Amino acid sequence: MPSPLSAPTVTAHPAGTALYAEVQHFYACQMQLLDARACTEWAATFTEDGVFDANGLPAPAKGRATIEAAARAAQDRLAEEGLVHRHWLGMVTVDEADDGTVRARSYALVIQVPLGGTPALHRSTVCEDTLVRADDGSLLVRDRRVTRDDLA
Repeated sequence: MPSPLSAPTVTAHPAGTALYAEVQHFYACQMQLLDARACTEWAATFTEDGVFDANGLPAPAKGRATIEAAARAAQDRLAEEGLVHRHWLGMVTVDEADDGTVRARSYALVIQVPLGGTPALHRSTVCEDTLVRADDGSLLVRDRRVTRDDLA
């Protein structure tokens, strides 16, 4: 059994309801962009210098352009294989630092759907994000760490 990751601490002062709802909405929109193969729009939810790091990748993707290119390559590969991925994020915890930085941790499931086939769970992961505010006040991912449960 894998060892626990940086498990959250249960506190008496979680993020406020409005911030929690905002983070949930952000994730719903962000994951639907990825699942719709809108790679440019999905990558725009990261800061220009954002990082996407996953223990299933050979190296972190650094910078919005690199993140977009990696997403596009993955989406092209899925299309060639006749597959669709649906991402579901749940069990979200949200904590806001004094500087406004938001730490969010969630379970992220990837459901794989072969065209004309039956959906199946493809991946179970833990997603740990550092979110920051854009100039317009919207949330952006500065740093994302995805840890697959099936890898050491």
